[in-house]
Amino acid sequence: MREPIIAIDGPSGAGKSTLSRLLAERLGFTHIDTGAMYRCVALAVERNGIDVADLDQLARLCDGLTIAFQRDATGQKVLLNGEDVSEAIRQPHISLLTSQVAAVAAVREAMVTLQRQMGRAGGVVLEGRDIGSVVFPDAEVKFYLSASARERGRRRYEELCLSGQKVDLEQTIGEIEARDVADQGREHSPLMQPEDAVLIDSTGLTIEQVLAKMVTVVEARRLAGAAG
Repeated sequence: MREPIIAIDGPSGAGKSTLSRLLAERLGFTHIDTGAMYRCVALAVERNGIDVADLDQLARLCDGLTIAFQRDATGQKVLLNGEDVSEAIRQPHISLLTSQVAAVAAVREAMVTLQRQMGRAGGVVLEGRDIGSVVFPDAEVKFYLSASARERGRRRYEELCLSGQKVDLEQTIGEIEARDVADQGREHSPLMQPEDAVLIDSTGLTIEQVLAKMVTVVEARRLAGAAG
């Protein structure tokens, strides 16, 4: 029996990356971090001095990028044209630029095509902002992770502090709120909760508590699929 495609959507800072990785590890599935793919495009835009408004240049840039995920003993790395950019793509200014880049139709088309190629065989966990609504609308299992903007900002702040970056808590929360507005208001594939997605509000919950909820849902769907 073909293993399911698991789609995880939600706003910035909701814990999608961490939970997607842990869920994939728990199930023995492949983790495809689609948000990191858009961050790679944003990093390439910055490095090449490209104007986000120049659609032709953006399209050509996407055509020339190679994005891959590589797992080793230390975890999963994000490779852009063979370079490990796992930390570089998590910088705050890249996060803001990512939202602008992701709003461009040509960029989304290129990334969605790549995501579908990576995940169509099943046995994958994909996370982003439009996985269950656009990339894999027929995914067997869909989750929508959320939390208050303050909670998500606090988590992001702690993550950045642990990585050695000097950041301000209120500024980080403000950036999360700005990202929400941009993601929800963009013309192409705006952030939204798919009607058939399981909503999990992680405010006040630990990662393990949320993961346990997700595993329960997945196992129930797998049993139902086997019985059907």
